[in-house]
Amino acid sequence: MTAPTGISRQPLCHGVPYVKGRASGRLVATPLELSFWGGVDPRTGRVIDQHHPLCGQSLQNRILAIPGGRGSCSGSGVMLELLLHSKAPKAVLFERREEILTLGVMVAEEMFGKAIPVVTLDPGDFGKVLELDGRGVSVVGGNIFDQELPEAVPGMPSHDHSHQPMPFVTDIRLSDVDRGLIHGDYGAAARVAMRIVLRMAELLEAHELINVTQVHVDGCIYTGPGSLRFAERLRDLGGKVRVPTSLNSISVDQKRWRAQGVDVAFGEAAEKLARAYMDMGACPTFTCSPYQLTSAPRMGDQVAWAESNAVVYANSVLGARTMKYPDFLDIAIALTGRAPNAGPHLDHHRRASLIFRIPDVPELQDVDDSFYPLLAYHVGTLATHQIPVIVGLESLAPNKDDLKAFGAAFATVSSAPMFHMVGVTPEAKTLEETTRPGSAPRSVDVRIEDLIPCWDTLNSASHGQPVDLVSLGNPHFSLTEIRRLAALCRGRTKEDGVTVMVTCGRATYGLACQAGLVEELERFGVQFVTDTCWCMIAAPIIPSSNHAIMTNSGKYAHYGPGLTGRKFYIGSLARCVDAACRGRPSERRPCWLGGESGLLSGHPRLL
Repeated sequence: MTAPTGISRQPLCHGVPYVKGRASGRLVATPLELSFWGGVDPRTGRVIDQHHPLCGQSLQNRILAIPGGRGSCSGSGVMLELLLHSKAPKAVLFERREEILTLGVMVAEEMFGKAIPVVTLDPGDFGKVLELDGRGVSVVGGNIFDQELPEAVPGMPSHDHSHQPMPFVTDIRLSDVDRGLIHGDYGAAARVAMRIVLRMAELLEAHELINVTQVHVDGCIYTGPGSLRFAERLRDLGGKVRVPTSLNSISVDQKRWRAQGVDVAFGEAAEKLARAYMDMGACPTFTCSPYQLTSAPRMGDQVAWAESNAVVYANSVLGARTMKYPDFLDIAIALTGRAPNAGPHLDHHRRASLIFRIPDVPELQDVDDSFYPLLAYHVGTLATHQIPVIVGLESLAPNKDDLKAFGAAFATVSSAPMFHMVGVTPEAKTLEETTRPGSAPRSVDVRIEDLIPCWDTLNSASHGQPVDLVSLGNPHFSLTEIRRLAALCRGRTKEDGVTVMVTCGRATYGLACQAGLVEELERFGVQFVTDTCWCMIAAPIIPSSNHAIMTNSGKYAHYGPGLTGRKFYIGSLARCVDAACRGRPSERRPCWLGGESGLLSGHPRLL
């Protein structure tokens, strides 16, 4: 039997179908990675990352081709919402294996019977697909066709579109406990969770599962009704965590959201989501900086953490071992205590493959804390999925808060799970210790002037635009940062029209109260918010305004414009306090970035 006129049975290329199916539609393609959390509106399917070339485009009913994801572990939650509300792409094509977004599709398939094809192509074939941007394409299993095919093509094999959960057939070595989990001996929720863990293990080509000592769950963020349905279903199936489990920031300040004027329907849904995880035995730590807790893991501990900045900090600074676990996989591991033995759990996946040398450091003067997020943003933009090692920062002796700021900004634009700094981080005593024996990683010199484009990008506000909100604590402020903020505010007066707000974890807030720091800062006019973080805070806490928001966070300066619709300034903590007192930022770059030369070299955005 022949195909209809104009229909070719020969695919353009073939890839690995991690979720099988069939789809046709117009292609939306880009060579730049995309974070779904903070980058795609889960209610509409529209790209909202204002730093991304796809900004403003709708992904609904399109075939999306991107090299991979980046940024937040919550991308899986956004993918689930899109699928459950028919706002998702019809299929997703990747250039390399992508865990976070693929896991979102797998969860939708396992628990709700909804899925789209997910295919990974080799770089050459991905390049062919990029050339078809805007044209109609089709995905059939792992085959990619350069035209839209009808639902049924004579002579072409049909595919099962039912998206029924896969049978338990696996080559992964299983323990007796694993088999018991699969067979439901530990309850229905653990059985479902084990299916999800095994599907991810097979995607990662893991040969076995390992025990973890603790889990940090990021899936407690309310991305929409789907995230709540997922958690309540596991809870109602009798889910109970098998290892100590902490909870990330939730979407509201649990004790204050009503007084803050948060929409009741949203606040109650976010509370229900948090309660579902607590009912399963998770601890209400509600912080995106779990490394500040007394329960933080130690060097070499095998853990399962989600939340991108927490993952990067755990691997890089603590020397613990965790993958960049997607939302929903985190609780699945907590319910089973088992994780794929892959990625940074293994020595050879913790090695650097890209070297960044900073030769200008000896010449730097008066480096402030804005240096670290800017450098990280630059490094992460170049190391989109490679683990980097940075050489030349030993003399600056970055502290824990500097490394936190670096890791958060790095994780915003890179999908890599960690970084090394020679002479600073625990697995980088020497450069040779960080790289694979016999390898020859590419080396990149970073000059200070290379950071100016990052400064210009993150300073999205225009010259002269006043500030009415100073946003601090993304990731959550530490006790040390609260002490430093108090010292900077002491003896000064805040501008009446400017709100200064700090987010921090409950534990840190309690310590700051005991030390008298909260009372002192509240006299200056600082407001404290616990339990939630800036990437989840919206109106009315952040009101609509023509004024700009000032922050010291590279992560929030990146995500904030898309999340809030507001323009942003970034600067050091000292500059943030200055802006709070003056109502507008400085018009010069910091001295270490060439600020003594005057304004921003003709660029209209100033700080």
